[in-house]
Amino acid sequence: MIRRLTKNDHKLLFSLLKEEPSFNLFIIGDIESFGYDADFQDIWGEFDENGTLNAVLLRYYDSYIPYARTSFHMEAFAQLIRQTSTSSFVLSGKSEIVEQFEHVLPLGNKRVTYFCECQTDKLATGTENIDIKKATLDDVDRIIALRQSIAEFTTTPRAREMLAKGLETNTSRTYYIEEDGKMVASASTTAENSLSAMIVGVCTEEAYRQKGYASAIMKKLIQDLISEGKTLCLFYDNPKAGNIYKRLGFRDIGTWTMYL
Repeated sequence: MIRRLTKNDHKLLFSLLKEEPSFNLFIIGDIESFGYDADFQDIWGEFDENGTLNAVLLRYYDSYIPYARTSFHMEAFAQLIRQTSTSSFVLSGKSEIVEQFEHVLPLGNKRVTYFCECQTDKLATGTENIDIKKATLDDVDRIIALRQSIAEFTTTPRAREMLAKGLETNTSRTYYIEEDGKMVASASTTAENSLSAMIVGVCTEEAYRQKGYASAIMKKLIQDLISEGKTLCLFYDNPKAGNIYKRLGFRDIGTWTMYL
């Protein structure tokens, strides 16, 4: 049986989602932020004959994320997506789950990234003598300017709005390092919730690289978030970058697939 979930299902839902808090950080964050009654968001659940919740599908505007711990009725979830989406929608999630939809839905361009998580701060040491600051709303324009100055980064038209919104709602934070009053390196979280957080926007201005700034900021984020009982996670598609994260305590847990 598949039905739309309500606040009465919250305990049951989170019992399922907590089994893999990193893979479920977007679902957890959206439910904690917007609940079960927002007109732009739905969460459906699939139950077995014993009333056990085995799978869920989140709709956030025109973005969909399925999650399941066992086999599930993929065709029924696909039908829900057809009924509630526009002609252009985004499907993303744990690769082995979302790739089951490839032959039944008109999906966009496929992108697969490595997915890793960190649950320890044992390797995040050596930041005591570095002045790492926490950004406020007054720093939003400087953060965006730093990202735009870096060739590897692409900033979207809504980047400033989304960054400010995250700071206002405490669903993101940014740490940074300055030299002579200039922001030269930063890293952020997004989709922060009670269980997990995603690391994004790790960057250093080219003239200030090879000084360990990005690693120091990452260590600070790891220390603070682990102390709050949260799991950190991130996407990467460059194995070289992946090795840097692994030296800080991250480990691969699978891949994430997105259809745009």
